[in-house]
Amino acid sequence: MRLPLALCLGLVALAAASQSPLQRRVVKEVLEYFHSRSNVQHIFKEQAVEGAVEREDPSGTFIQLRVSLVQTACRKRGPQRHNCRTVENRRKPTCLACYKFDGGDVPKVLDKYQNCGPSHHLAVKEIKQRDEAECRAVEEAGKSMDTLYLPGMYAFSKGLPA
Repeated sequence: MRLPLALCLGLVALAAASQSPLQRRVVKEVLEYFHSRSNVQHIFKEQAVEGAVEREDPSGTFIQLRVSLVQTACRKRGPQRHNCRTVENRRKPTCLACYKFDGGDVPKVLDKYQNCGPSHHLAVKEIKQRDEAECRAVEEAGKSMDTLYLPGMYAFSKGLPA
């Protein structure tokens, strides 16, 4: 029993070591977002980070990743303990996070999108399409709009005769 747990913890530590500082920041913010929800009663830990995408362009850095969480035995409202053991056969939600950071020395969040739910819930076609559209919009944040005209960007009205 201890060997599989040690292997799992080793894999999580290895995955955390291979993440960029911005990816670690996104994972931390996803956990804060998830724990801020009123229906969450227990503390959850990061189990795995999957599908990490990090792209840079002149407007900044875009990060997209899926974070698998696992429930612990510690309650959210109780004393904060760092050695909470995970509970088997409990909720294992997945969070999709898309963040766009500017290119500064201390990167600021230009835009973000987070969606957490049961892993089978995020696989539903409609939700998946919405997630993809929201992430595309986040990736476009901060890009120059000088040369692009979008409908509704300007409004003109004709006044009534005096």
